[in-house]
Amino acid sequence: MKRVYFLFLLVVLFSLDMARCQTKDYKEKLESLYNHTVPLILSKDLAIELENGLPVVLLDIRSADEYEISHLKGARMIDYDHFEENDVKDIPLNSQIIVYCSVGYRSEKVGEKLLEMGYKDVKNLYGGIFQWKNEGFEVMNKKFMKTDSVHTYNKSWSKWLEKGIKVY
Repeated sequence: MKRVYFLFLLVVLFSLDMARCQTKDYKEKLESLYNHTVPLILSKDLAIELENGLPVVLLDIRSADEYEISHLKGARMIDYDHFEENDVKDIPLNSQIIVYCSVGYRSEKVGEKLLEMGYKDVKNLYGGIFQWKNEGFEVMNKKFMKTDSVHTYNKSWSKWLEKGIKVY
């Protein structure tokens, strides 16, 4: 009986350590991707702003395929690969803009361009839609219905999505 208990305890401790390592590895991965040229906003802080009805322009910088699988409610898709000034000409320069992608790399690049264009209040969602979903916040599909599916860009990036159904 003691052996079974000991083995169970080892499995639990190993599982907890692995979860801690993955979180640490994910944070390290994000730090390696970001240049910190665009201020970051945490998922919980964005959720509070949205819940309080603050005027926020959400720009999803992923591809149409990624956006159709899931996106933040109210987000507008602006494809990273084809971004042009014309895509945002209708957004006033004083708007609060939150950009996001899968983990925040592509959105930081578009955020840099928005700042260069004269937008004053641009933030990048820390950890992107992966972190948003990992923290339990809702995403919508192309029919604007809640979904658990998240496009993970490709198979190797899918390891960073801990909650939800991985699609690639």
